[in-house]
Amino acid sequence: MTGRPLTLLEVEALARTAHEGQTDKAGRPYAEHLAAVAEGVRLRGGSAEQQAAAWLHDSVEDDALSAEWLAGAALPDAVKAMVLALTKRPREPLEEYAARILATPGAVLVKEADLAHNADPVRLSVLDDPTRARLSAKYAYVRSLLGITTP
Repeated sequence: MTGRPLTLLEVEALARTAHEGQTDKAGRPYAEHLAAVAEGVRLRGGSAEQQAAAWLHDSVEDDALSAEWLAGAALPDAVKAMVLALTKRPREPLEEYAARILATPGAVLVKEADLAHNADPVRLSVLDDPTRARLSAKYAYVRSLLGITTP
């Protein structure tokens, strides 16, 4: 990283801009999810680096930002590592994804906050029954792989 690292407010603004126009499965602005995950990390005692990773956790996976951008970004290496660990690859088995998260310092807490928001009953309630059941089972399985005991 060269130069001054981006502040948490700058990372938030960048993430909001990068995901502009994107919506979640419930049709809500995607930035609401990012804000909820970042706040979940903060409430769980996460560091500023973990909060920055929370703002960016879906940016590469959702093609909002490129891996090349991330590599050159003015961010600590720990933030970059967490974002890459949290980036699910196409057709990647959940077991490999979870192993990478477990092997990356700080990433489990970010994923815990992400799963907690994804599994929020209010968010899930607007989905059709098959989608809600499929996602609920997936989130529970990932929590089990990561050793997260709270929904």
